[in-house]
Amino acid sequence: MSGLVLQRLTTLTLSIKQFGRVPNLLQQLPSSLPFPSPTVSVTQVPSLFREPYIFTGYRPLHQNWYCYLLSLFQKHNECLNVWSHLFAAPVLLHRWWANVGALGYSLDISSLPLCLFLISALICYFCSSAAHLFQSHSKQAHYYVFFMDYVGVAVYQYGCALGHYFYTSAPGWRASVFGQYFLPGTALMGLMSSVGCCVAKAMYSKPYPVQRKICQLIPSSLAYFFGISPVVHRLLTVSWEEEPSLNIHALQILFFLCSTVFFSCPIPECFFPGKFDIFGHGHQIFHILLSLTTICQLEALFQEYARNRDTVVDTFGETQIWWACVSFPALTVSCLLVAFASMKYIDNKLAKN
Repeated sequence: MSGLVLQRLTTLTLSIKQFGRVPNLLQQLPSSLPFPSPTVSVTQVPSLFREPYIFTGYRPLHQNWYCYLLSLFQKHNECLNVWSHLFAAPVLLHRWWANVGALGYSLDISSLPLCLFLISALICYFCSSAAHLFQSHSKQAHYYVFFMDYVGVAVYQYGCALGHYFYTSAPGWRASVFGQYFLPGTALMGLMSSVGCCVAKAMYSKPYPVQRKICQLIPSSLAYFFGISPVVHRLLTVSWEEEPSLNIHALQILFFLCSTVFFSCPIPECFFPGKFDIFGHGHQIFHILLSLTTICQLEALFQEYARNRDTVVDTFGETQIWWACVSFPALTVSCLLVAFASMKYIDNKLAKN
């Protein structure tokens, strides 16, 4: 099964040769549309937009919004950050419908956590793609879109937690302190993840102090490790041969841990400055690995849903499932309020400068 998953994941890989043909698409667009300006070097953009060891491929500021939309078909240092998630979304949907067809799936209360997991992943992908596509418009836009990106991350974290709790968790784990406070705890940590990332983005300017990384990583890491705890417990206590989904869960954890390395460190560009400006720098690898993580999660959760769907309601009760699902939009609204407050703070900060 894990071999089949890896085969599916290869659809996310795009060759540099294919990207080399992208500028030709721009030439096919109507001449009446605004045309994206050529990319510029790092010295021609403000420090806010500069990335370590990335010297070229920056898009000029203050173009028409359509230019940034059309830069989807332009070679620049953000293009793979956008396309990695744009390609992952249809792969997720394809695997969703393939599993639905195989299971004879029906939309009922037992499948709601699984639906919310998919919705949370798509929200995260959309917010991330939009952030990297439009952030070069202006300083204000840069802050705004990344605040929304953090909302998407927090929503995705809670969507994962719902799937892990209702389909993966073991009775003994649910009886523990972790299990008893898991759902409200993961919701709170998702909110704190959004708060931490927004505060770090809004409060600190380049050169960034170490406090910025602490504000970003600690709440996000706690949210992840708490959310993945039912999976880790099952990996340590159940035979992987008896439950093939655990092999896929192990793969998703491996992909995620690898992605954190590339998120935290500018690898490989720090070793070869200027060589990975357009393709292959660390944040792009982080995006690809995160996409692989999500696809593995979906495959594993579908297997567990197929095994447990007849007992989910009896095990947890309709009331708990409904409250857990209602908390999903409540968390989304709370994170949006955090983002809007951060936007207001940035408006005041930029007005003073």
